[in-house]
Amino acid sequence: MNQELDFMFIKYARVWIPDDEEVWRSAELTKDYRQGDGVLQLQLEDGKDLEFKLDPKTNNLPHLRNPDILVGENDLTALSYLHEPAVLHNLKVRFIDSKLIYTYCGIVLVAINPYETLPIYGADIINAYSGQNMGDMDPHIFAVAEEAYKQMARDERNQSIIVSGESGAGKTVSAKYAMRYFATVSGSASEANVEEKVLASNPIMESIGNAKTTRNDNSSRFGKYIEIGFDKKYHIIGANMRTYLLEKSRVVFQADEERNYHIFYQLCASAHLPEFKALKLGKANDFHYTKQGRNPVIDGVDDAKEMSTTRNAFILLGINESYQMGLFQILASILHLGNVDVKDRDSDSSIIPPNNGHLSVFCELMGVTYQDMSHWLCHKKLKTATETYIKPIPKLQAINARDALAKHIYAKLFNWIVDHVNKALHSTVKQHSFIGVLDIYGFETFEINSFEQFCINYANEKLQQQFNMHVFKLEQEEYMKEQIPWTLIDFYDNQPCINLIEAKMGILDLLDEECKMPKGSDDSWAQKLYNTHLKTCALFEKPRMSNKAFIIQHFADKVEYQCDGFLEKNKDTVNEEQINVLKASKFDLLVELFHDEEKATSPTGAAPGPGGRTRLSVKPDKGKSSQASKEHKKTVGLQFRNSLQLLMETLNATTPHYVRCIKPNDYKHAFTFDPKRAVQQLRACGVLETIRISAAGFPSRWTYQEFFSRYRVLMKQKDVLTDKKMTCKNVLEKLVQDPDKYQFGKTKIFFRAGQVAYLEKLRADKLRAACIRIQKTIRCWLARKKYLRMKHAATTIQRFVRGYQARCLAKFLRRTRAAIIIQKYQRMYIQKTCYKRKQAAALAMQCILRAYMARQLYKALLREHKAVIIQKMVRGWLARQWFKRSLKAIVYLQCCIRRMRAKRELKKLKIEARSVEHFKKLNIGMENKIMQLQRRIDDQNKENRSMSERLNTLETSHAVESERMRAEVTRLRGAEEDAKNNANKVTSLLEELERLRKDLQNTQKEKKAIEDWAQTYQDEMEKMISELKEQNQLLKTEKNNLNQLIQEQSQQWTDKMQRALKEETQQLENDLNEERSRYQNLLTEHLRLEEKYDDLKEEITLAVNVPKPGHRRTDSTHSSNESECTYNSEFAESEEGSRVGEDVSKSILDMSLFLKLQKRVSELEQEKQSLQNELDRREEQFQRARARDDEEHKKARGAELEYESLKRQELESENKKLKHDLNQMRQSLRGGAEAGSGAPGSPAYTVLLDQLNASNEELEVRKEEVLILRSQLVSQKEAMQHKTTMTEPLPYIEDVQKLTDAKEISQAYMGLKDTNRSPFPDYHKLNEDGELWLVYEGLKETNRLLESQLQAQRRSHDNEVEVLRGELHSLKEENNRQQQLLAQNLQLPPEARIEASLQHEITRLTNENLDLMEQLEKQDKTVRKLKKQLKVFAKKINDLEGGQMDVSPGQTADEPVHPVNIPRREKDFQGMLEYKKEDELKLVKNIILELKPRGVAVNLIPGLPAYILFMCLRHADYINDDQKVRSLLTSVINSIKKILKKRGDDFETVSFWLANTCRFLHCLKQYSGDEQFMKHNSPKQNEHCLSNFDLAEYRQVLSDLAIQIYQQLIKCMENILQPMIVSGMLEHETIQGVSGVKPTGLRKRTSSIADEGTYTLDSIIRQLNTFHSIMCHHGTDPELIKQVVKQQFYIIGAVTLNNLLLRKDMCSWSKGMQIRYNVSQLEEWLRDKNLMTCGAKETLEPLIQAAQLLQVKKKTDEDAEAICSMCNALSTAQIVKVLNLYTPVNAFEERVSVLFIRTIQTRLRDRKESPQLLMDTKLIYPVTFPFNPSSLALETIQIPSSLNLAFLTRV
Repeated sequence: MNQELDFMFIKYARVWIPDDEEVWRSAELTKDYRQGDGVLQLQLEDGKDLEFKLDPKTNNLPHLRNPDILVGENDLTALSYLHEPAVLHNLKVRFIDSKLIYTYCGIVLVAINPYETLPIYGADIINAYSGQNMGDMDPHIFAVAEEAYKQMARDERNQSIIVSGESGAGKTVSAKYAMRYFATVSGSASEANVEEKVLASNPIMESIGNAKTTRNDNSSRFGKYIEIGFDKKYHIIGANMRTYLLEKSRVVFQADEERNYHIFYQLCASAHLPEFKALKLGKANDFHYTKQGRNPVIDGVDDAKEMSTTRNAFILLGINESYQMGLFQILASILHLGNVDVKDRDSDSSIIPPNNGHLSVFCELMGVTYQDMSHWLCHKKLKTATETYIKPIPKLQAINARDALAKHIYAKLFNWIVDHVNKALHSTVKQHSFIGVLDIYGFETFEINSFEQFCINYANEKLQQQFNMHVFKLEQEEYMKEQIPWTLIDFYDNQPCINLIEAKMGILDLLDEECKMPKGSDDSWAQKLYNTHLKTCALFEKPRMSNKAFIIQHFADKVEYQCDGFLEKNKDTVNEEQINVLKASKFDLLVELFHDEEKATSPTGAAPGPGGRTRLSVKPDKGKSSQASKEHKKTVGLQFRNSLQLLMETLNATTPHYVRCIKPNDYKHAFTFDPKRAVQQLRACGVLETIRISAAGFPSRWTYQEFFSRYRVLMKQKDVLTDKKMTCKNVLEKLVQDPDKYQFGKTKIFFRAGQVAYLEKLRADKLRAACIRIQKTIRCWLARKKYLRMKHAATTIQRFVRGYQARCLAKFLRRTRAAIIIQKYQRMYIQKTCYKRKQAAALAMQCILRAYMARQLYKALLREHKAVIIQKMVRGWLARQWFKRSLKAIVYLQCCIRRMRAKRELKKLKIEARSVEHFKKLNIGMENKIMQLQRRIDDQNKENRSMSERLNTLETSHAVESERMRAEVTRLRGAEEDAKNNANKVTSLLEELERLRKDLQNTQKEKKAIEDWAQTYQDEMEKMISELKEQNQLLKTEKNNLNQLIQEQSQQWTDKMQRALKEETQQLENDLNEERSRYQNLLTEHLRLEEKYDDLKEEITLAVNVPKPGHRRTDSTHSSNESECTYNSEFAESEEGSRVGEDVSKSILDMSLFLKLQKRVSELEQEKQSLQNELDRREEQFQRARARDDEEHKKARGAELEYESLKRQELESENKKLKHDLNQMRQSLRGGAEAGSGAPGSPAYTVLLDQLNASNEELEVRKEEVLILRSQLVSQKEAMQHKTTMTEPLPYIEDVQKLTDAKEISQAYMGLKDTNRSPFPDYHKLNEDGELWLVYEGLKETNRLLESQLQAQRRSHDNEVEVLRGELHSLKEENNRQQQLLAQNLQLPPEARIEASLQHEITRLTNENLDLMEQLEKQDKTVRKLKKQLKVFAKKINDLEGGQMDVSPGQTADEPVHPVNIPRREKDFQGMLEYKKEDELKLVKNIILELKPRGVAVNLIPGLPAYILFMCLRHADYINDDQKVRSLLTSVINSIKKILKKRGDDFETVSFWLANTCRFLHCLKQYSGDEQFMKHNSPKQNEHCLSNFDLAEYRQVLSDLAIQIYQQLIKCMENILQPMIVSGMLEHETIQGVSGVKPTGLRKRTSSIADEGTYTLDSIIRQLNTFHSIMCHHGTDPELIKQVVKQQFYIIGAVTLNNLLLRKDMCSWSKGMQIRYNVSQLEEWLRDKNLMTCGAKETLEPLIQAAQLLQVKKKTDEDAEAICSMCNALSTAQIVKVLNLYTPVNAFEERVSVLFIRTIQTRLRDRKESPQLLMDTKLIYPVTFPFNPSSLALETIQIPSSLNLAFLTRV
């Protein structure tokens, strides 16, 4: 405890404190808690501070809050702190935040009613939970049902599912879903569809036993226990139902806002139907028994529709229309009975007025007399020992008697319906086991509690006791299994409360005794209770303010019961005379209800027998009347106690499973959680008791592997041992000092409550420290990288800036030098003239300025000196002050120490002073100082010398300058003398100057006039030119706009048509795929019906025990051409001789089925043809529309060209006019200039002429632009004409195409270029005949030819590279395979290693043998060819020799003739195999039935059986034997079906026959003679085509067979992969150490650590390699392999994603990383196999996006937008589900907020998609079989002797 206080109750620790509104409230410690503190300083979540006072007596601290990482767990027992607030908070978080309604609490499933329909109960969810362990998936009612089903099959023990909870908590729905699960996963063993009948009983029981209450719209007002029976194969064979304590009082009374049973309102809603007219019903408000609640309508419920559902359920259960109308007649009579009005005759008697309408209807419907019923409703018979009296009764008693009769009739009817439902569900097959589903009322407490609540709470006390004992037993078994010392745990035992109720002299016993008393009353019974139990039993109390009530302390709460009505309800009396009147009825069903009283079920609905079934007999049995009367006198309490005892015996004999339903609020609001109501129900249903029992021991349990994986971070390297168990023990002893906090079991470690939280805190602290260190290092690295980048950038900037500055400085220096040189010569003259004038002024100014500056400098120095003095004094004063203060503070402390140290130092100094070393040290210091002084003196001398040199230099320059100035002065004096001599010439120059001025003025006036006229003309011309430019620009703009508009329209139309065509094509493809999928599903259903028929036939045969000689063969020829296969072969006759009758019946059945299938196929073919016609029609429309658009485009283009030509002509005319005007102006200008005074070379004329020439040049430029524009338009027009005539062959194109050599083309092009070259080319004339376009086309052809040659070379190079890559890849694969085999062999034991190496060597030799056989065949073929050539050559030689002998004149007849060797001609085979008719059986047997893929077939070439069968077929076609062809094909198809049925689970067999069936189909196509299939044939293969028969229909049959084999292959592959997927893709840690195992509860999940025997990702990849290698070895078509791989990857992705969506523990960041890594490995496998284009990767896209969703940031709106755009392959439901399930594995991760999830839902609201949550794992993509011709020549095929086909003869 001290350790926990030290580490847990510290600052920032979070605790739970009681609260009146929220029950428990979270708070945070603001101060550490110390032992003995009476107050805790807390801060609430809203920031408010609080002082929490501890109880001084107990000093109990508040409950600690679990770490956030544990909040939201699937199992409440996984919480470290097990207490009420932790349970409540965990349920609230799961229910409100994650929208999860199911949670485990140990062995209990807690179900919270969401008051909303959730999509989690579909068939896909059922399939996902089927076969899974209970802890492997998220909590669900299906998981409990699967666990019960699995334990029943495994343990051979009956099971029970106990569903409890208060009204409105969802008990009935949970029980309904459990039964639906059993009906779906088990199926029925007969054709009666028992599972449908079991489900059909629900609407019936709901209509007659459920009603609306204030808490629930569909509340079950009775308890029921349904036993679902199973046979030995665990198929449903039947069911049986027991009912308990029907609430009969509801028939006659309902509280406000409540309703009667649903069936009454369904009848009233259906009163308008013709068959119900005789019942004389009306609206529900017209009847007293249905209007008391004042709310007869339930929102969202259509009673008329529900009535139809109820009637259909009756029909399904075998209750015919007549019985139904009888039931409805009785129910209507009850309603009319409630409206019978009883009036007072006097105070002691009552009367029913005559001709009461409702009573008349009641008597008419019930078949009784009006007088008898009206009489006995108001009278009763009293019997004494001697006489019998008839006594009238008052009105109140009469009304009570009427209501009692109504209740009794309804109870009898209810029991009759239950009995007939049981009869309908009864099976003749012997029941092997059963699963019981108990739907019973939960603990109830209201303001007024009566007899019904007493019985309900009594039943819950018994169930709670059984539940406690079971939980206690499981805990004890777990401890004993792990060999942990077992100590008794104190748990609540409610046996005293049960004794108080049912023991002798208990409450029920006293009640029955009081009922027997003549004058017994509720008051007297209450007094007996007080006297008996008030002082003796602590659980019994008396209310303070009442004498007619009592209080019982139940296990859940105290309940106060009102005694009023207990005796009456316990007696349940009915007037016997009224019953006799009903027994005398003419209504058979009513007589049946009341006649067999002794065997009828009790009014409470409890069945007396163990099976709950009764036999009804219409005949009376007088001998048992007394027994029936005695049975009827049993009280309700006694009957209920007996039935409850029977129920408990049944439950104790089964293995129970518990479902506790919780009602979250009383207002039926969806996903609203009321903590007060939830806590009440948790206390009442025993969940908290389970928690308390678990917390009392060791609630947290870890396996050693899980503990090691989770807390490996707390271990040091030296602590890790090879034995993980010892490692965990050693580490745990160091981490937890108290040994009582944990225990070590055989396989698990057990922890006390709170220890996991303590370990999690240590782990989080360790990880936090590691994170800080990692962050520190990374931030340091990032900062250093940033600094280095900044430094490098700064250095670079500085380098460039300094370079720029240096260049600027150099430029500045060059410019300065140039400026100085210029200024030197310019200023020289100015300085000479004003030197004397400025010299005096400069000297004066310098004197004044220097004086001023000296004064300013003096003042500044003076101020500085004074400031220094002031600062010196101030600082000295401050220093002295500080020194004094410091001295006073430390002098006393330092004096003693310094004195002592000074004495010691003095002694040392004295000693050192005497020593020689001391003097040396002093001298060393002095020498250093002398050297420094000497160095300083040298520096001063150098500085003095440099100053003296500078001074000498200045003096020299000053002397030179002075000499130069003296020479200048002398020169100026000489110039002054010259000026005086020239002064006399000034007068004559002035006169000449005056005359020139006058001439200048006249010339300026003339120039100004000419300039004004020229300026005016220039402005006019510029204005005109600008207007022309604007018009030209407008024309260009308009032209460009028109071109752009036309191009845009053309592009839009093209895109639109392409898009429409693409959409139509896509739609047609989708329709075709849908039809193909529908057709293949139809084939699958057909195959299933075949198998079912065969199984039924086998069962019938076994049942009849007819001996069959030899093995039995089932004729399964079901194809579209059944009519052509009706012959009976000898093989069929020999096999089926004794089953002629069965074959006839089967042929009739199959013929009708095949006719339907054939009709469906023909319809599909017609629909396919119509779709093809529609596609052709759409394409034709598109072509016509495109041609029409081209014509419109041409017309628009022609109009545009005409418009542009008009504009061009207009522009040319304007240009000509402008040119003419310019010429006229030029002539007039020249004439005016000649007439004027100025000559042509005058400046004004020159300026004007230049301007005119510039204008003329501008006009010429515009003209050239116009010409260029015209040439472009013409070229465009010609190009369009050429485009329209491109379909016609042009001669020049042919000539160009004839030039195949690139050199010839280039020479032709150069010659054409030379011929068109001229000194001054006119491009317009040159392009008139389209020559430029011809040259351009020729150049394009040249480029195309060169490009084609280049591409050909590139392709050849690529092919060579691809071949080399293929060889390299094959070598790599061989190497890898050898390495894998070597690694696998090394892991095996020695014996298995030897065997594996032998097997490998055999395989290698077999492969080499096959290669050698192929080489041998090739050599044989070559030898045959050479022999043929040799024969030809020999024949030629013989002919030549013969000719020489004839013509040789020198040869005589006597010469001997040399003998010639004539070789024997080898037989030329035609690729056919001949067999006899009687050998057909042997052929099929050897080549199909007895051929094993793993045996003989290993050494065969791929597809050899198909080739052999086709060669046999070719011979039958060759001899034109149609009977033989039909017989052979039928036998082949039947045999393939038979071998697949026999060995359909073997993947190799299915793959082998899929490959051979496809090859046989391809051979039928390749050699059919159709041109579309003969494109790739050799001439020899074309000769081998079938000549007599068209087997197109059989090709369709074989295609259907191939589809069936493909689907069988997919199922076989799925069965192999299914167990591997979840373990390998999700649970196994491919990247070790990324994720740690979270704490788990009692429902242990499958460990994510790879144990021995578990599957990993490598297992999946190995299996995929196996599949791929088998299919490749069998010669499966590559396209078909791609489809198989695509289907494999779809299954992997779908199963993985579905499990991810149903497992909260898998939705974490680290698991997302694992999934993405696993997917990348699968993609790598696709790349290795060259299958990336098969579409398999796209099938994994939903899984990839789900993994990305787990890893992306999930906080801001930008994150939400990114998620919406990223997850386009996931549905909205899947995205929201993943976000809700996202669970942090470590404390550093954050949960997804509810606001963020709502943002995602808002953004995805407009998506149109299926609401289905899970992917369909049963989906099979439609398969196609692309034609794949074979290059193998049939005549070269050799038949191995191992096939035993020696009877075949090659032809």
